Amino acid sequence: MMSNIKGQNTKPELIIRSELHRRGFRYRLHEKRLPGKPDLVFPKYKAIIQINGCFWHGHDCHLFKWPSTRQEFWQQKIEQTRKRDAANLVEYRKLGWKTLTIWECVLKGKNKLGIKETIETAVRWLQFDENDAEIRQRPAGRPN
Repeated sequence: MMSNIKGQNTKPELIIRSELHRRGFRYRLHEKRLPGKPDLVFPKYKAIIQINGCFWHGHDCHLFKWPSTRQEFWQQKIEQTRKRDAANLVEYRKLGWKTLTIWECVLKGKNKLGIKETIETAVRWLQFDENDAEIRQRPAGRPN
């Protein structure tokens, strides 16, 4: 069953890629020369964009719920993913890359930002920001 789960070319990733490409941004996919094979690599901006699924990366949002079966397995698996994500961010920074993490919950769910706001934020970050950042869901209670 888990072998059917896609790690690359997920729906959120395809949406983000398509919109950035439409706006003229060119990137490399899953660059094997960088740790963790990041989703999108923008050599011109020395930037990486990771598009993370909230469940698989254990995000603290309404889309993430601990499974009720095989709890120990899932806790270990998700904790390993979190540690790997953190280690990759450290390595990217050491290599001189800035990183933007876009969470799945910005595109779906009750507190989503939506594609337009997400892409506008990503574009501003690519062009002007030198720091690592993340795009998260809208705070609960804030209107869309």
